[in-house]
Amino acid sequence: MRSRQYAVGSTQNFRRSRGSLCILPTAFCLLLVGCSSGPSAPDSASYVESLAAARAFKDQDFRENPESPVPADKKTTLLPLQYFPIDPAYRVPAALNLAEQRPVFEMPTSTGKPRRMQLVGTLEFTFQGQSHSLGAFVPEGTQQIVDLFVPFADVTTGTDTYPAGRYLDLTPTSTGFYTIDFNQAYNPYCAYNASYECPFPPPSNRLKVAIQAGEKLPGA
Repeated sequence: MRSRQYAVGSTQNFRRSRGSLCILPTAFCLLLVGCSSGPSAPDSASYVESLAAARAFKDQDFRENPESPVPADKKTTLLPLQYFPIDPAYRVPAALNLAEQRPVFEMPTSTGKPRRMQLVGTLEFTFQGQSHSLGAFVPEGTQQIVDLFVPFADVTTGTDTYPAGRYLDLTPTSTGFYTIDFNQAYNPYCAYNASYECPFPPPSNRLKVAIQAGEKLPGA
């Protein structure tokens, strides 16, 4: 479950290689990237076990790393991070419809300063019998795409999950087919520390369905 944290800290950037789970050992990264980038379905038991281990490792890193986005005085109340139960039903196949000219969007952020992002394309998928779509973005000026940033909100936003939405990251595929794994949805760092600047999901990425998967409201 690799992910780039698109939050920028006022004094430091804890993004590492790809954010909240970039701290995983290579073996975990390789295993879990396959869960979020292609349509192949892993064995359910091994998938749940691997994702649970990845979450435990993230908790450890957030607790022990001196550059953790969780302030020292909040680690007792915010760690371990809270999640919905892992449910393979929240892994859905999707097709990316590429945008013709990668239009630029100014995403509002937690600090009020807009973040300029380019729309790579729209992920089209079916969940619970209904059609949905989510925009996939990269920072403006990106030449070589190494991941796709998918911020989103849903019916749980502001109740069970962080009010400013959650993030997903996908590794680009050559086929245009993906697996969106909502079990890997994670909070922006501003959920733990107001000194970070975090982009908010655009209106087009607000799902009219409850995504009861992934990370929950901090301290829930």
